[in-house]
Amino acid sequence: MRWERKDRSENLEDRRGESEGGLPGGFPGGLPGQHTGQRGGQRIGIPIPRGRNGRFSLTGLLVMLLVMWFLGINPLTLLGGAGGVGGGFDGMPDSTTTGLGGTDFEPEGSGASGSGGPGALPSDTTPDEEKQVDFVSFVLDDLQTTWGQLLPDYRAAKLVLFREATRSGCGVGQREMGPFYCPADEKVYVDLAFYDDLRARFGAPGDFAQAYVLAHEIGHHVQALTGIERQVRAEQQRRPDRANALSVRMELQADCLAGVWGHQAGRREVLEPGDIEEGLRAAAAIGDDRIQKMSGRGVHPESFTHGSSTERKQWLERGLASGNPDDCDTFGS
Repeated sequence: MRWERKDRSENLEDRRGESEGGLPGGFPGGLPGQHTGQRGGQRIGIPIPRGRNGRFSLTGLLVMLLVMWFLGINPLTLLGGAGGVGGGFDGMPDSTTTGLGGTDFEPEGSGASGSGGPGALPSDTTPDEEKQVDFVSFVLDDLQTTWGQLLPDYRAAKLVLFREATRSGCGVGQREMGPFYCPADEKVYVDLAFYDDLRARFGAPGDFAQAYVLAHEIGHHVQALTGIERQVRAEQQRRPDRANALSVRMELQADCLAGVWGHQAGRREVLEPGDIEEGLRAAAAIGDDRIQKMSGRGVHPESFTHGSSTERKQWLERGLASGNPDDCDTFGS
C-alpha cells in the first residue's frame, strides 16, 4: 500500500503502555487465574474467596465484588445472569461484540472505557512496532474519511490498541479473542500481536491484509450506525435457531463493506499491485471451515458464525469490485 506517516489519528487510543494492557491498577502479575502462555502473564480470573472453614466469607465476597467493579466486570456473570467473556451466541444478548473471526461477548455498563488520545508508550516497543502503529493510524483515518463520504451521518469510531487484555464497553477483551468491535462504546479493539498470528499462523502476510482486518471491524461500526446490527441481534433473540446463520450474514456483510473501502482506496491509488490478493488471501485464511480444520476438529457448517473461506473471499471480492454498499446485501442474497 502507498501510505505516509502522519500525525497519529485523533481517534486512536493507545493503551499499550498501560499496566495489564489497560486494566487498572497495581496488579503486577495480573489477578489470580489461568496462565495463557502469552506474553505478559495471566488470563484475568476472579477467585472465589472463602473463609477459614472453606465456606464463603462475606468480607471476602465484598472484596471480590469491589475488585470486579473496579475492573469493569459485571458481577452477574457469576450467577449466569449475564454473559462474560466466552464463545458463540449462547444467550444471544441484545448487543454483543463482533470480531474478525471469533468470540462474541456481552456488553457491560454504559460503554465508557478510557479516554481518547495517545497513552504512554510501552517500554519494550520497537521502531517496527511504532511504524505499524503509524500504519494502522493511517488506515483508520482513510477508512473513516471514506465512510464519511459514503454515509452522510457517519460518526467516527475509536481504535484502541492494547496488549493482552483491556476493558471495553462490552466487558474485558483479551488478545485471544482477536480484533473486535464493541457497539456499546463504538470502539474497535486490536492487539497488534494478532498481525503476527495472521502472517505466521494463518499464512496471510502483507499490509493490505492488515488493513482488511481493520476495515472489517469498521464495517461492523457501519452496521451499528445504520441499525443493521441492532436488527440482527433482535432477530437472533427471536429466532435462536437461526442465530449462527444470521451471524454469518452479518460477518460476510462486514467483509463486503471492507471491500467497498478497498475499492475506493484503489481509485485513489493507495493500493499497489498484489494488495488485493493479500486481502483475499487473508479473508480465505480465517474462514470458519479452515479454522475448524486447523484446530483438529471436523468441519461443521451449522456451527459457523463468520462464514466459510470461500464465502468470505467472495463477499470481500464483491465489495472490491463494486465500491457500492448497496451491493453488500448478504441478507437478501
